[in-house]
Amino acid sequence: MNFSEKKYDNANECPITIFMDKIGGKWKPVIIWLLLKNEIMRFNELDKAIEGITQKMLAQALKSLEEENIIKRTSYPVVPPKVEYTLSEKGKTLSEVLHGIMSWSTINL
Repeated sequence: MNFSEKKYDNANECPITIFMDKIGGKWKPVIIWLLLKNEIMRFNELDKAIEGITQKMLAQALKSLEEENIIKRTSYPVVPPKVEYTLSEKGKTLSEVLHGIMSWSTINL
């Protein structure tokens, strides 16, 4: 059975809904896109690169993406603290999907 033939008892079973729930929203796609482009970024670099995000919202989005194994957080035992964010192997697989969404959005929205 392909996806178009399957009927879902509720929207939460739909793979697209699950995808959007896990990495959708206002900030998560931007964070993922920045990490795709820059590979490694620190918290303050992300904060400066995303206009309008609060540090609280950035921290929450990063934590959520880390819990979903989309990004990796590496903390170094130095003073002052040094923390870097990169895409996990799972996160890197989003590259083609996000490039497709970016192309479609540029043409259609």
